[in-house]
Amino acid sequence: MLQNSIPVLVLLAILVGIAFALKWARRRLPGAAGHNGPPMQLLSSLSLGPQQRVVTMQIGQGDDRVCLVLGVSPGSVNTLHQMPMPADLPNTPIVTPASGFAARLAQLTQPQKNPHA
Repeated sequence: MLQNSIPVLVLLAILVGIAFALKWARRRLPGAAGHNGPPMQLLSSLSLGPQQRVVTMQIGQGDDRVCLVLGVSPGSVNTLHQMPMPADLPNTPIVTPASGFAARLAQLTQPQKNPHA
């Protein structure tokens, strides 16, 4: 019985070793993980259908900030419009109210306020 389990244990040890090697390489090698491009921030997203969205993103920082309006579908991402961000806008994220499932879930999970208290 031990003869049948030795190949399985060797294969398991090899797979675990590969997993640790990949994790090590991801942390050590430059450009292997993470985002190396300009800073990006999602400003808003609007669903047009089950798989189509219009997304506005801020790319860059400081005076080099650019706002992109993107059309996102399962097979592609297209730039619909590009404009420089106004200088008077702060660098803080713009928060839009949630809609749909996210809003309903947040409403149900928040503690209820007692109007008679």
